Amino acid sequence: MDADFWQQRWRDGRIGFHQDQVTPLLAQYWDAVGVDTGAQVFVPLAGKSLDMIWLAARGHRVLGVELSPLAIHQFFSEQSLAPHAHMTASGIHREAGNIELVQGDVFALDPELLADCGGVFDRAALIALPPDLRARYVDEVYGLLPGGCRGLLVTLEYPQHEKQGPPFSVPETEVRERFGDAWSVELLERRDILAQQPGFVAEGVSALATVAYRLQRR
Repeated sequence: MDADFWQQRWRDGRIGFHQDQVTPLLAQYWDAVGVDTGAQVFVPLAGKSLDMIWLAARGHRVLGVELSPLAIHQFFSEQSLAPHAHMTASGIHREAGNIELVQGDVFALDPELLADCGGVFDRAALIALPPDLRARYVDEVYGLLPGGCRGLLVTLEYPQHEKQGPPFSVPETEVRERFGDAWSVELLERRDILAQQPGFVAEGVSALATVAYRLQRR
């Protein structure tokens, strides 16, 4: 599960994790998260997600981080945006309007980059990582977000032994354990989506739910 794994997925076009629509749970629950209009919103492992367009249209400054230059190129090209670029210690920054995408390692970000984030939206980052990296990710990346930062976290739950991730199953007990000391965690919804995911059914997965949490940094 290193950088080359994800780079190859993009080169091969094996991006089943990409959605051709805005995440329904984002549209349903973002207002309830309470992030101020105009606040910077962090989108980790952003890919070419349409969620960034949705958040920007709501008046947020979007800061996405993505390893794959191909994903970033496709995002700006498909949205007919012409970004300007500059380099920092965190990687190559490409900006167009109120969307900024950093081509770099989410584990090697300059702390100053996240210091002003008022929100975070995580649909595809936590569940993309195996357990050892999830622990490091929450400690090192979420740990850079400032007090008062609010977030919407979307996870998957399924019998892990029935499928090899990614995406991985992240149970509620783990979410509360990982975030509990530094973040308040509120379960918003657990939704059965197995019937809408034929790929999981074909792999023999017997149950599948998507779960939304509201987070707030203490």
